[in-house]
Amino acid sequence: QVQLQESGPGLVKPSQTLSLTCTVSGGSITTANYFWSWIRQPPGKGLEWIGYVAFNGDTYYSPSLKSRTSISRDTSKNQFTLQLYSVTPEDTAVYYCAREDNRYDYWGKGTLVTVSS
Repeated sequence: QVQLQESGPGLVKPSQTLSLTCTVSGGSITTANYFWSWIRQPPGKGLEWIGYVAFNGDTYYSPSLKSRTSISRDTSKNQFTLQLYSVTPEDTAVYYCAREDNRYDYWGKGTLVTVSS
């Protein structure tokens, strides 16, 4: 019933900002006790958690990415967004949005973002 859909550019140049939007349907991002996360998987590597925006608007980020990450939400559109600043080729990955309820029970299909000049 809950569906998540990532959208945004598939190619970003080094030093620019990676921006993605997750559109949620079938459930509200303000429903109590749910957390809305961004996760990525670089080619040939494992999943890496980026951060989340909680149902109450609180945000929390991976310490390794905190300095250049911003997650926000638009409750009127039932969307949340990711901005990753000053990207490098090492940021190339499949980016997922997902809902966390003690586990990641719903995921988007993922979108590949390539950082290249």
